Amino acid sequence: MDAAEWQARVDLAAAHRLAVHFGYHEGIDNHFTLLAPGHADRFLLAPFGLHWSEIRASDFLVVDFSGNKLAGAGPVEDTAFHIHAPLHAARPDARCVMHTHMPYATALSMLEEPELLMASQNAIGFSGLVALCDYEGLALDSGEGRRMAAALGGKSVLLLRNHGVVTTGASVAEAFNTLYFFERAAMTQILAQSSGQKLRLVGEPALGRTVEQYTTSALVEGLDRIELHFAALKRMLDRQGSDYAA
Repeated sequence: MDAAEWQARVDLAAAHRLAVHFGYHEGIDNHFTLLAPGHADRFLLAPFGLHWSEIRASDFLVVDFSGNKLAGAGPVEDTAFHIHAPLHAARPDARCVMHTHMPYATALSMLEEPELLMASQNAIGFSGLVALCDYEGLALDSGEGRRMAAALGGKSVLLLRNHGVVTTGASVAEAFNTLYFFERAAMTQILAQSSGQKLRLVGEPALGRTVEQYTTSALVEGLDRIELHFAALKRMLDRQGSDYAA
């Protein structure tokens, strides 16, 4: 195994542990995948049956788009394969795909109008980036994954009605950063809506200016905010004595 694949495994394992830390997981269910470095036709996937709190870098399977296990031991869960293989195939730029039923994003998906409203600074960061997909049952065949991929299009977040959320990124750090801040934005919206009062939306020109600022402020003294965030989160795991990198 080369250094690039090992680092990819370490980052993906860290993301699973962080999902446990923040309460984004459902035990052994839901799934995070990452295209294997140097490849566009196979991805890393945790074997089904491991609790996310015990997933390590050495545990991941390598699975191709036909469902063949190329490396590793353990079962491939049906919905994981049928969601992630079509998404990776349709969007090779989305090297990391994360699917969870995390509480506030899922609560948002259950609303009659599951729209992330432009009422908070975090929400504005997702302006124009969220797609919507209707619920049609468990993803037990590849047709469901292809339907999700078509709904996602070129966006980075897919809100699955009555189900949960999918986030994507060019790296584990980017996909997890999107997951983290989407849940934060959904949380503050659900909390505000629970007050029963009307939400105050951000209007123009502040809305357009803030969307632009999200792009122009991606670097801090030449350093990527997303990479800094994920590195800090991994240091938190390290301080806790986590064995994710084993």
